[in-house]
Amino acid sequence: MTASTTAERAVIAKRVDSGTADTEEITDLARAAGYEAVGEVTQTRTEDPAYHLGEGKVTRLANVVAREGATAVIFDNELGPYQTYNIGNELPDGVQVVDRFRLILEIFGQRAQTRKAQLQVELAELRYELPRAEAKASLAKRDERPGFMGLGEYDESREEDIKKQISRIGDELASIEETEQHRREQRRESGFDLVALAGYTNAGKSTLLRRVADDVDVDENEELHPDLDPTAESEDRLFTTLGTTTRRADMDQRDVLVTDTVGFISDLPHWLVESFKSTLDAVYRADLVLLVVDVSEPIEEIREKLVTSHDTLYERNEAPIVTVLNKTDTVDDAEIERKRAALSGLAPNPIAVSAKEGANVDALLDRIHDELPDYERERLVLPMTDETMSLVSWIHDHAQVDNVDYGDQVIVEFEGRPAVVEQSRAKAGELVEASA
Repeated sequence: MTASTTAERAVIAKRVDSGTADTEEITDLARAAGYEAVGEVTQTRTEDPAYHLGEGKVTRLANVVAREGATAVIFDNELGPYQTYNIGNELPDGVQVVDRFRLILEIFGQRAQTRKAQLQVELAELRYELPRAEAKASLAKRDERPGFMGLGEYDESREEDIKKQISRIGDELASIEETEQHRREQRRESGFDLVALAGYTNAGKSTLLRRVADDVDVDENEELHPDLDPTAESEDRLFTTLGTTTRRADMDQRDVLVTDTVGFISDLPHWLVESFKSTLDAVYRADLVLLVVDVSEPIEEIREKLVTSHDTLYERNEAPIVTVLNKTDTVDDAEIERKRAALSGLAPNPIAVSAKEGANVDALLDRIHDELPDYERERLVLPMTDETMSLVSWIHDHAQVDNVDYGDQVIVEFEGRPAVVEQSRAKAGELVEASA
């Protein structure tokens, strides 16, 4: 169930094994989904197999829900199917139980605009629901009544339906990814380098994309690259970007496309990461990854996010990674240097910028140029024909031309991506053969 436009009243609940429960992030997530947090119940103890919280704390939770007139309880934990069912039966009628990952799926569902994003959300929801459908089947066989605001009503065919839908969506996403991979290869063959923005949600990736983008060139190339989105949201809220947005970078040295991707989130289960892996392909298949972090956060939090990001990226990523310390406008130079030194093991030679104010963005563009694969230099000697003029025009469009000498023959000196140089050689070979 997705929160309505009028904020639903919710009580936040969280259990930790040790220490003090921090509810700041889950409260932000609840607000992002459209809930109003009207109370909270926390507990430090080992997990109770039946209720997650201790039974006494569940009673306390039910009392807070009743007192505040809440319609939902949001857990900053992953609840098992039977725990959800048991807690739901202890709460007032009509109160839904939402765990951390159900909440994230609600937000994703609200933000999904493209067909691909909607499919990924649907796939994640089905993977979330499958063990709960299995639990309902088990409870039904024991003559218990799963339902109400715990697990939902029982449908004996639901389990099989979910498995069929998971298979169908997987096939459709594979087809979309095949199309996108083909488009990436076309871009490379057209002389574009591909740069991906990665990092945690709210690190400022979308703002950075807007800062480095050359809007005029994007508009000019919309027909050539129909998925280029001339708008990229940048708001101070979680999960603004769910799909991917690609823009052409404002760089003189070479043609670069930059893609903003869905933000990483702490403690995601495997099934949820798996559902969104096709979005991450834009990162995995890039020529360079900019790993964006919020430099205003505490060092330990940044370190933890960098470790998780690297774990996610190193699984399949082969491109070089440059760490971008963003939001320098919110901290002083001394703090930036202190954090740069403390994080040097995880982020060697990072670059610090303020995407919001544009500070040091030119240096970032220079760094992008330096980190991308080197261009190859080429010198082609071509016959003087009409077809040669077309090839020279093609080279101008796809590479950096240093000199063209028109005499008895046409001599073109240029540099470009290896794939472009290879193509130009092949085209030149065909021209020479045709004129022989």
